[in-house]
Amino acid sequence: MSTSSRYPFTAIVGQDDLRLALLLNAVSPAVGGVLVRGEKGTAKSTAVRALAALLPPVRTVEGCRFSCDPAAPDPGCPDGPHPADGPGGERAARMVELPVGASEDRLVGALDIERALAEGVKAFEPGLLADAHRGILYVDEVNLLHDHLIDLLLDAAAMGASYVEREGVSVRHAARFLLVGTMNPEEGELRPQLLDRFGLTVEVAASREPDQRVEVVRRRLAFEDDPAAFAGRWSGEEAGLRERVAAARALLPRVRLGDGALRRIAAVCAAFEVDGMRGDLVMARTATALAAWAGRTEVAVEDVRQAALLALPHRRRRNPFDAPGLDEEKLDEVLRDAAADDPEDEPPTPPEEPGGGDDDGPGPDGGGGGRPDPGDGAGDGSGGLPPQRTEDSGAPAPEDAPEALTGAEPGESGGGTPRPASAEQRAVAAGEPFRTKVLSVPGLGAGAAGRRSRARTEHGRTTGATRPEGALTKLHLTATVRAAAPHQRARGRSGRGLVVRRDDLRQATREGREGNLVLFVVDASGSMAARRRMGAVKGAVLSLLLDAYQRRDKVGLVTFRGREAEVALPPTSSVDAAAARLQALPTGGRTPLAAGLLKAHDVLRVERLRDATRRPLLVVVTDGRATGGPEPVALAGRAARLHAAEATASVVVDCETGPVRLGLAGELARELRGTAVTLDELRAEALTGLVKDVTDHHRARRAA
Repeated sequence: MSTSSRYPFTAIVGQDDLRLALLLNAVSPAVGGVLVRGEKGTAKSTAVRALAALLPPVRTVEGCRFSCDPAAPDPGCPDGPHPADGPGGERAARMVELPVGASEDRLVGALDIERALAEGVKAFEPGLLADAHRGILYVDEVNLLHDHLIDLLLDAAAMGASYVEREGVSVRHAARFLLVGTMNPEEGELRPQLLDRFGLTVEVAASREPDQRVEVVRRRLAFEDDPAAFAGRWSGEEAGLRERVAAARALLPRVRLGDGALRRIAAVCAAFEVDGMRGDLVMARTATALAAWAGRTEVAVEDVRQAALLALPHRRRRNPFDAPGLDEEKLDEVLRDAAADDPEDEPPTPPEEPGGGDDDGPGPDGGGGGRPDPGDGAGDGSGGLPPQRTEDSGAPAPEDAPEALTGAEPGESGGGTPRPASAEQRAVAAGEPFRTKVLSVPGLGAGAAGRRSRARTEHGRTTGATRPEGALTKLHLTATVRAAAPHQRARGRSGRGLVVRRDDLRQATREGREGNLVLFVVDASGSMAARRRMGAVKGAVLSLLLDAYQRRDKVGLVTFRGREAEVALPPTSSVDAAAARLQALPTGGRTPLAAGLLKAHDVLRVERLRDATRRPLLVVVTDGRATGGPEPVALAGRAARLHAAEATASVVVDCETGPVRLGLAGELARELRGTAVTLDELRAEALTGLVKDVTDHHRARRAA
C-alpha cells in the first residue's frame, strides 16, 4: 500500500488509548504487541495500517527472503550464510496481514516434502512470519483465528523465531515483528491464556460527542475524494511524529527503571492478583517506553500507572464472562501505599496526559498521549480504560428483589401475591453456574476444529492415509515408503536414497475434536416465571454456555413466551453475548412451545446452508407445557418430529417442579428422539449418564 493511499495516523480523531499503545510498541517492540478490542467501525484497522508509515526504513541483505540485517545477519538464515557487511538495500517497513482463513503452511511456511525425501534438499517456501520480520504483523478478527494458529503466532512473537518441522525435516528463521490483533468481542472471546500473550490491550468505542463524529466523517470523506491531497495536508504532522518515534527509540536504552518503580510494578500486579510474571515484565517494558516517549531518562509514577492501565486489564479475567477492566481507585491506592513503604520514593502525582496533545491526532508534541474526553465514549478522562458498553446486555434483577416482582407459581413459596401468567415480569438473576460433563454429538463429524465431538481434523491422532487432494500438508511417512518401495528397481535406484515420485506421497488422515452449534431453546413463559425456578434454569444454561466456550462451540438462543418465539441471539461464537441475553431474559405469558421448536428448526436450516459441516446439538429447556392457539400439544409434537426426521441430536431439560408432575417434557423428548433430564440431573455427577443416554439413543436410531 502506497503512502498516499494510506490514511494518515495523525489524522485519526480521538482513540488516544489505541494510538498510544501502537506508538509504544513502535518505540519498544519488546512490549509484546497490542490487542485492540471494540465495536465495528472504530478505526481499529485504519490505525494499524497507518502505523507502518511511522516506522523507520529497514536495511536488508540483498536477495535474502528473510530480511536479514546486513550489519547483523541471522547465522541460521535458510538463505545464508551471509557475509558480514555484505551488499544490502533499504526498504520501507512492511505491514503484513494474516487472513482468518490462512493455513498453517501459509503462516509459518511450507517444506517441499517430495524434494526432501527424494533429493535430501530443504526446499522451503517462506510464510507470512518471514514476510513480517522487522515489520508489523496484523491479524484482523484474531478471535476467529483457530487456536493452534494463534499458538504458533504467539510462540514466534515471544521467541523471535519461527520453527517449521515436517517429518524430521526442520527449518528455523528469525521472526521479530510488532504484533497487532483486533477483535470485536461480540463475535467471540480469546481464551485467557491467549489474552495473556498480548503485551497491551485497549478498548475502543465510537465517540458519543456529535462534534467529534462530525470531524471523523469530514476527514474520511476528504480522504476518499483525494487520498494524495489529504495525505499531503498531514505530511508535516506525519514527519514530526516519525521523528519523535525515532528519537524515543534512540533514548530507550538510556531510560533507567529504578528500584522504586519496580516495587510499584510488583505491588500493583500482586494487589490485582495477576497470574504469572508476564504482567510484571510487560508493565516494566511499557513504563520504560512511556518514559522514552515523554523524553525522560527516568521512569516516573505516572508511567507505572499508565502501564498498568494498558497491560493488566486483560490479565485479570478469571472466567469467560468477566469483563476486562481495572479499578482505578484501587490502583491509585496501591501506588500510594507502595510510595509510603519506601520513603525515598517520590509521592504519586496525578496522572497527566503523556506528551500532551489534542484529540485530533498525535502531533510531534502530543503523539498519542492523553485520554479521551468523557463525552466521546472511549474513556472517562481520568486515565482509565473505556467503560464497558451495556446496551443490549440488560441487567439482572437484584438478588434481594421482592419475589412479588417476579411472580411465583402456586405451590411454591413466593413471598407475595403471584402475578398473572400473562404479565411480563422482571428478569431474574441466574443461579450459580456449575461444572458440567461434555454433551457430545454422536458419530464422526468433519466440522471446524474444537473440543466437543469426534471429527476428522487436521490435528489429532493419525488414523490412516489417503492420496492427497491438492498440496500435501501432513505426510504419512510409513504409507509413502510402502507406496514407493515396490518401484525402486524399475526407477533405477542405485544409491541409499529412496526414489520417490509424487504419486507415492500419502496424506495422513487424523481424528480429533470438532466444535458444534449448541442451540438453546428456552421456555420463558408464565409457567416458568417462579423466581427460584427461573434462577435455577438460567444457572443451568449459563453452566452449559461456559462449557460451550471452553469447547469452542457456536451458540444460539431461541426463547418463546406469549404468542410467539424469537431468536434472542443468532448463532455466534460470542458466548459472552449469549450469557448477557440470558441474564436479561424476561418471563411471562402463554407457552407457545411449537413456535419455539419451529423457530429453532428455521435457525438450524439456515445454519446448515451456511456451514453444512458444523453439526448441531439442540438443548430445549422447558417444563413441557404447551398453551395458546388450537391444539397446542399436537402442534408441538409435529414440530418436534421435524427435528427428529433430520437426526438432530437433542436434550430436553425438564424444569417441571412441585408434588404433581405431568411428565410432558419426557413426552417431548420422545418426539424429538432425544433424552430428557431433570434440572437436578444436570449437575456434573449426573451428566455422565446423560452423555451415555444421548449416544445410545442415536446408536439405536442408526441401527433401526
